[in-house]
Amino acid sequence: MSQVTHFVGIDIAKHTLEVAIRPTGQQFSLAYDEAGLQQLLRTLPPPETCLVVVEATGGYQRRVVVELYSAGHLMAVVNPRQVRDFARVHNILAKTDSIDARVIARFGEEVELRLVSKRSGKHEELAQLVARRRQLVELRTSEKNRRETITSKSVKKSVQHVIDVLTKEITRIDKQLLAFVESDDDWNRTAAIVSSVPGVGPVVSATLVAELPELGQLNRQEISALAGLAPFNRDSGKWSGKRSIWGGRKSVRSVLYMAAVSAVRCNPVIKALAHRLRQAGKPYKVMITACMRKLLVILNAMVSTQTHWTPAVVH
Repeated sequence: MSQVTHFVGIDIAKHTLEVAIRPTGQQFSLAYDEAGLQQLLRTLPPPETCLVVVEATGGYQRRVVVELYSAGHLMAVVNPRQVRDFARVHNILAKTDSIDARVIARFGEEVELRLVSKRSGKHEELAQLVARRRQLVELRTSEKNRRETITSKSVKKSVQHVIDVLTKEITRIDKQLLAFVESDDDWNRTAAIVSSVPGVGPVVSATLVAELPELGQLNRQEISALAGLAPFNRDSGKWSGKRSIWGGRKSVRSVLYMAAVSAVRCNPVIKALAHRLRQAGKPYKVMITACMRKLLVILNAMVSTQTHWTPAVVH
């Protein structure tokens, strides 16, 4: 990062790329296609002098990230809400693609960002499989909720048919995920360690392998913040507000929530923590969030030391 002299913000839409470069002030638009990406690569400053920042835009950013990262550029994918808050702080209230690109570039210049780590094509496919499973589960949940309010037998039959199809497809992807994880020695080793913890199943372990590759490489505070499970203070003077979590990787939190719900019943360490918090009168949301964070910290330590679950030494 000490060699970086240019900061590039790219606002990504479905069919266009709006690019802004600091400190030169250069700005231009490109089509989001093969020709546009090749022109972008030719126009950007040399990779060793350039940090490229894009927002997480529901998957549209993936191709840009892969192309530029493969060309040697330093890349950062940031939360759009953080960029918007940054713009408000600097009294930039208007919002267009060109303004957004300039704000993203300035955000990259002024804020210390976590860079995209190297990710193989195989890892990208695993991540997309996990994301696809999540989409199918959400669709199935919607259909199940819809089924509860339907009185027509024919419509209910149609909804049930869709639920059955989605369930079949989820099962197929589950098998693919298992095969994918088993095909890589490092993934398989990590998944075996994670799955040894009571309450953590194959879907949780596959999601952590795919979407939290930093597991075992950071300290407990850093891994909690990355997943969005680090509590933030809200104090002023003598007033002490409620602590709350914010940001992080929503998909990781979702699977950790399901794991924590299970662990509260079957994991002695998490069960004891939940009981202690209930006895202290803590609300359910506070209790389950604390259990999620404790579970993540345990998993992080286990992967770091390459050890399986041993409740006698877990605190």
